[in-house]
Parts: sequence; C-alpha cells; structure tokens
Amino acid sequence: MVLLHARPTDRTMWSAHLPLLAEVGVRAIALDLPGHGEATVHDQHEVAPWTDVLDTLDHLGIDRFVLAGNSLGALVSLQVAITARDRVEGLVLVGYRPHDQEPSARLRTAWDRERTAIEADDVDAAVQAGLEAWISEHAHREVKAHAARMLRSQLASRLAHGEPPQAEDPLGKDPGALHALSLPALVGVGEHDMPDFFRGGEDLARDLSSGALVVVPGAGHLAPLEQPTAFCTLLLEFLDRLPANADGHSSFRGSS
Repeated sequence: MVLLHARPTDRTMWSAHLPLLAEVGVRAIALDLPGHGEATVHDQHEVAPWTDVLDTLDHLGIDRFVLAGNSLGALVSLQVAITARDRVEGLVLVGYRPHDQEPSARLRTAWDRERTAIEADDVDAAVQAGLEAWISEHAHREVKAHAARMLRSQLASRLAHGEPPQAEDPLGKDPGALHALSLPALVGVGEHDMPDFFRGGEDLARDLSSGALVVVPGAGHLAPLEQPTAFCTLLLEFLDRLPANADGHSSFRGSS
C-alpha cells in the first residue's frame, strides 16, 4: 500500500496509519512527493512526481501495489496508474479535483487569503488560512497542530526554493485515459470539504466506474489526517474486496 500525501502536507500525515496497517499485515509505504517534506527540489529542476514514485518503488523492489492518495496524492496516484497500469492493483482517492475544474468562491477565497499572507511575509497568517481551508473546525487540537507544522514547513520550502516546474501531466495526453483504466477504485471526500471536491470526486467516481462517492464523516479536506482509524477501515475493506491471487489469498493482507 503506497500512501501519497496532500499538497500542503508531507509523508508524516500518515504517521497514525502506518502502525494501524502494520498490525493487520499490510506493508504500507509513505513517500514525500517532490518539493515536500524532505524531498527538496533545488535549482528549479522539472519534477514528475509519478516518475519519482515509480523510481522509489523500483529501488525498494516493489512490483505491484495499491495507491492511496489525498488531494495532490490522489492526482499523483492517477498519474502513476496511467503511466504504469500493469503494476497498480487498485486506487483509493480522497479529496480530488481536476485542475481545469472552475473553482468555487470558497476555494478562490482560500487561495487569495494564503497568497495575500505570503505576499505580506506573514507566515502565521498563511498557516492559519491553510488550517481554516483544509481542516474542519471540529478537528482535534493535536490534528490541527500537526497540520500547522506541515503547512509551515511546506511554506518555508516554497519561500526558499519556489515552486518547481512540472513535467507534462500524463493525464492531459489522453482525455479518455481514466475511462480505460479498468481498476478497482474507491473515491471519497471529507464530509466538511469544499463543494469543489464533492464535484470532482463524483466526476472521478463516474469516470472510474467505482460506485458512489464515499463521504468520510467528521472530516475536512485532509480527511485521512483527521480520521485515521476510519480511513484505515476504508482501506482494509477495499483491500479485502480485491481479487485473490492464485492461491486464493489477498496479495495485500498477511501476517508479516
């Protein structure tokens, strides 16, 4: 199980999930995407996050896997699946919105508040804007504190190194690619997320023929961070529905 984080966070957003998954025999790997956490990008090198994910899994000797992504992580999961369809066993995608979808007034306001704070060199205000946009107001204070640390770290990296240029998105090369994936998938959204991600999730669920959009109760945009136990339950239920391998057992649930 490969866990891919949201844009304003890093791989530590999965800290609570790793032991929960390990307890039931699921090998889970959380990665920092380029420009996030410890995966610093210098000198404005072009980045292709989907390639970085595949290169990392190659290095670890992992051939086949399930991808679980939140927000940016959901997008990169789709990019990996398009690039290496034969290696992906399934997709769990939460908080997805395509870049070409018209943003709501609420989303525009969130972007504007963060941009205004950054232009004023007010990192505290930018972090607060991010918390109010991406975390539900009812989230536990420890969750908010964790999110604030990740937001602050990501902002510091952006201010120090800028936004690295992105390679051409493989999703943009073939508009019908999602329909052709034919992968087991679960698409979800946090109960208190913005309408943009409900719409994006519903459209994605239709494109992937994954069934109804799953709503994670009591969560905002960073639903896995806010509700790790509920999210792990979704992951395990999804894994249990995957086709069995030749010996009749799931490839992703074991005793190791």
